[in-house]
Amino acid sequence: MDEQFILRVPPSVAERIESLLNESASSSDDKSLDLTFTEDGRTGKFVIGNDEFPAYLLDLPGIVESYKTYDDNVLIKTADVGQMIMVKEEGDSIPDEVEYRHGLTPPMRDARRRRFRREPDLNPELVRRVEKDLQNIMAGGTAENIDILPFVMLSFVLI
Repeated sequence: MDEQFILRVPPSVAERIESLLNESASSSDDKSLDLTFTEDGRTGKFVIGNDEFPAYLLDLPGIVESYKTYDDNVLIKTADVGQMIMVKEEGDSIPDEVEYRHGLTPPMRDARRRRFRREPDLNPELVRRVEKDLQNIMAGGTAENIDILPFVMLSFVLI
């Protein structure tokens, strides 16, 4: 398995990376490319040539599968990608959450809110009471504040 990641950069940086990869290293002004992270593992800096850009490791709202092909016919799955490295311009806003809520493509815009099930609103006191009742039942007792009604069986005979 290959190690893979998604690197999202501003258009100006993308052009510089493309020219660095396409041209020989001696003819390019950007001779170095570096990505380092701080101890928290979520923030860092991306360096191309003499320019530094802030970089952030963000979680994607879903898993993205990566495939490779050798003959343009058969696809082979190579990785599951769940995180993205986002490089921003120096004056751009800093992401306030660790999850990038929009995904990679336009249909995934605000995907967590639109497509995934919401967390249920649970009262913590109700959860504690139900958990205590279940433990009492498993220990051979009964649940508290429960009225057990007698069961009367009636049978009817039709003639």
